[in-house]
Amino acid sequence: MSPKYPNITVQLSGRDSNAFMILGLCQRAATDAGLPKEEVDAFYKEATRADHEHLVQSAMRWFNCE
Repeated sequence: MSPKYPNITVQLSGRDSNAFMILGLCQRAATDAGLPKEEVDAFYKEATRADHEHLVQSAMRWFNCE
């Protein structure tokens, strides 16, 4: 299954797996790619509604994560 935004790459490997770090990297990549604030907010809302594993899975559903 390809991510919602396959053209937006987020480098997660080799990074701190802290939830705040992951959220920041994803939000920055989305903003830098020109996604509207509403879409960035929708990602944030989905990603933060459960545990750390859900956050990582959400990032992978939305973006091309490496």
